Amino acid sequence: MKTKEHSAPQLFEINHYLQQALFIVIIVLCVFSIVSPPIALLLGIVLVNIFGNPFIAFNNKAITFLLQFSVVGLGFGMNANSAVSAGKEGFLLTVFSIFSTLFFGFLLGKWLKTDKKISHLISCGTAICGGSAIAAITPVVKSNENQTSIALGVIFILNSIALFVFPFIGHQFGLSQKDFGLWCAIAIHDTSSVVGAANKYGAEALQVATTVKLARALWIIPISLLTAFLFKKQSRNVGTKIKIPYFIGLFILAMLVNTYFPVTAIFSAHIVGIAKIGLTITLFLIGATLNFSTLKAVGVKPLLQGIVLWIFIAVLALLSILYIS
Repeated sequence: MKTKEHSAPQLFEINHYLQQALFIVIIVLCVFSIVSPPIALLLGIVLVNIFGNPFIAFNNKAITFLLQFSVVGLGFGMNANSAVSAGKEGFLLTVFSIFSTLFFGFLLGKWLKTDKKISHLISCGTAICGGSAIAAITPVVKSNENQTSIALGVIFILNSIALFVFPFIGHQFGLSQKDFGLWCAIAIHDTSSVVGAANKYGAEALQVATTVKLARALWIIPISLLTAFLFKKQSRNVGTKIKIPYFIGLFILAMLVNTYFPVTAIFSAHIVGIAKIGLTITLFLIGATLNFSTLKAVGVKPLLQGIVLWIFIAVLALLSILYIS
C-alpha cells in the first residue's frame, strides 16, 4: 500500500535519527526473539502512530521480500507427504470457500453500494490471500491508487485483529492442531498473519496452515482471469499483468529437499529459525503501515463489507471443520 510520509500523522515530532533508532531497536528485539510475532505487530502499530515511520519508502518492498523469504525458509521444516495429505483434506473446503466468498462479497457490495472495484478487491483479498491477491487483481480491474489503498487498508486492519483473536477462539473450541491450521488458512487473509497465528498455536498447525494457504494462493491465476471476464477486459492483454506467486515453487522445493535429503537436517532447523525471525520482522513492518490516516481513509462501507465478509468465511469454515470434515 503506497503511503506518503507526510500523510501519516503522529502524536510526537521527534528527530529523524531517533525515529530510525527506535525502529532498529525493535527489529533487533525481533531478531533475538525477545518479542513474539503478535507483539511485534502491536509495537509497529503503536510506534507508527506515536512517532511515525522513518522508512516508509522501503516498508512495502521489505514486507514483500521478508514474507517470501520466510515462507520459503519454513519449507525446510516441513514434510512433503504430510503437506500433500493436508492439501487434499483442505482442497474442497478451499474451493467452496473461495467461490462462496466471492459471490457473497458481490451481493454485499451491491447491498452496501460500495464502489464496484473496491468491493471486488476486498472480496478477492478475503477469498484468496489478502494483499497478494489485491496486488494481482489491481491491474486487471484498473483500480486507482485510492481504491487499492482502501481495499488494502481493510485487509491489513482485519489481519492485525486475526493474529490475536484466532488462537484464542481455537483454544476455546478445543480445535486440534490440524483443524486450527486448516481454519486459519481458510479464514485469515494474508499469509503473514496465517503463519503468525498458526505458529503461535503449534508446529503441526503451522505446517497445515502454510501448505493450505500457499495452495490457496495459486487461485490468484484463475480468479484474475475470471475477473478479466467480469470486468470485460481482453484476456490476451491480462496475461502479462497477472502476478504469479513464483516463491511458492521455492517453498515446495525446500519442502522436497527437507523430506528426501536427510542430510539437510544439519542446517534445516537453523533456516526455519531464521525464517521465523523474518516473519516476526515482517509483522512489525506491517503494523508500521497501520496509521490513523489508514483507518480514516478506509471509510465505513468498505470496512463494514470487509468485516461481514470476514465473519462469513470464518464461521463457514469453522462450522465445516467442526461438523463436516
